[in-house]
Amino acid sequence: MWQRVRRWALIALAFLAWAGIAPAQAGAPKPVIERAAKGDRCVEDTAFMRRNHMELLKHHRDETVHLGIRTRKYSLKGCIDCHASKETGSVAAAKDDFCVSCHAYAAVKIDCFDCHSTKPQGAAQATARLDGARKRLADATRALGMKDIVGVAR
Repeated sequence: MWQRVRRWALIALAFLAWAGIAPAQAGAPKPVIERAAKGDRCVEDTAFMRRNHMELLKHHRDETVHLGIRTRKYSLKGCIDCHASKETGSVAAAKDDFCVSCHAYAAVKIDCFDCHSTKPQGAAQATARLDGARKRLADATRALGMKDIVGVAR
């Protein structure tokens, strides 16, 4: 009985493969992972980072935002500084950029860059961005009729 079922299953699979209907597992495009532009090695080994980078980034975010602790080891900025593409200068501007290629392959939405820059920032860019944030906070403070908040509204 099982031999007959197995034989029919093999015949059906052979037919599907011959007809071009079988799933093309070998033809699935693999992500393009460009080597880091900076540094000798990552903060952790490759296999660990592939499995755990999101947990590291979330933990670092929580420490920074909720506790005010800023470190460089697992910072998103550190990832971007090393892994920005030589072609686009970004980790998420093109389909082959570091973050996009893997996340598209895994069908995972990247929401980091709704707020964060996808490109490494120099000191001048960071200062301009901080000044812009301070100005927006000062404008909002004045609009609400509030007094100076910790010396920000000038």
